[in-house]
Amino acid sequence: MNAICLIIAGVVRATLPGSEFTLAWQHSVQKTSWEESYELAGDRLMLVEARVESSGAGMEPPPGARLRDGRWVWQPHSTHSELRLTRSTFTPDYRLCSAGRCANLADWVGVAAEGDILIVRPCDEPASTSGKQIGR
Repeated sequence: MNAICLIIAGVVRATLPGSEFTLAWQHSVQKTSWEESYELAGDRLMLVEARVESSGAGMEPPPGARLRDGRWVWQPHSTHSELRLTRSTFTPDYRLCSAGRCANLADWVGVAAEGDILIVRPCDEPASTSGKQIGR
């Protein structure tokens, strides 16, 4: 496994270039940004850093977080088999950055219906045969 797949309804819509990505979104209540940086760790996604603008409504930075450039930053180092992202019309689209390209999820995978779940996970097969490769 050397690629990260973006999947909707069981269909690989895109594979990310590289083995690292950052996911950003706006909290639906606080209206502040949250960012998480991941890297591929075998057949898992490792959360290597989290950043949040402010605390509140379930966004409290953990002990040891440091304020850097106006954001609380910490290193969770947790692993996940996949991320499940539900897109909503009530908040701006997620932003995803990989290999120097940052774009809304709709630009990576196409427009999906509200409530569709996008799964981010290591690909089960090589990127060249699984969906479209997105690069610079």
